[in-house]
Amino acid sequence: MSAIGIHPVKSTQIRHVRRAEVTPAGLRGDREWMVVDVSGEMISARQEPRLFTIRASNAVTGGTDADLRLDAPGRPPLELSTPTSGEVDVRLFRSTHLRARPAGDEADGWLAQHLGRDDIRLVWCPTPQRRGAGQGDLATFQDRSPVTLLSMESVAQVDTWATEAARERGETPTPLVADRFRPSLLVDGAPAPFAEDDWPRVRIGDVVLRTDSPVARCAMTTIDPDDLARGKEPLRTLAIHRRWDGATWLAVNLVPERVGTVEVGDEVVIG
Repeated sequence: MSAIGIHPVKSTQIRHVRRAEVTPAGLRGDREWMVVDVSGEMISARQEPRLFTIRASNAVTGGTDADLRLDAPGRPPLELSTPTSGEVDVRLFRSTHLRARPAGDEADGWLAQHLGRDDIRLVWCPTPQRRGAGQGDLATFQDRSPVTLLSMESVAQVDTWATEAARERGETPTPLVADRFRPSLLVDGAPAPFAEDDWPRVRIGDVVLRTDSPVARCAMTTIDPDDLARGKEPLRTLAIHRRWDGATWLAVNLVPERVGTVEVGDEVVIG
């Protein structure tokens, strides 16, 4: 396995770690916090690309003794404890209703000043909730399934397609990297690009994960996480080569069947 990505707050900077604990609800410390508006609707980097400029740290990523630490350019760091009381209704994509605990006024004020809007709230997931097509799988604030997996071979193929098309248009190609797709687990050595689409299960160390579905890609992948510029790639390329059922697809959603710890360098066994 090539990389493990943790996102302590949904849509903030990716934190690469060497090892992670896989729980029934995904990687411990991943997407346990989320930014919402005053109505409880999720705010992601699709609407607020400046979320990419926030570096969130927790016990898994290291760098703090607090339950959550927020850092951003030009802002003093903020350390938070997980809230112990109060619950509110929050929503992903307007349709998925979940319960969460508000982080409090200090966190909301910090985010409001950084993002330049006063309708911001930070919430924490106290209990993973049942999600997925059969409502039998657990997740915190992930879009669908608790873990996503992507192969380097798939990223390389999409980058090749995009590069060739850019040169045909007389444009300077911009390399596409795996972080654009924010996978939980990045693997290499797949027998072919997109081979992960057909893997029924993967075993990494003692951990076993079942493939649930492909991952539908959204406009967040078109935002450069470094300068926040919006472009057309990779969706333009995926729309040519990887479009069906009205969406573009790359990577797969996984559901843990046997929990444990995974590490960079672990062998990935298929089936």
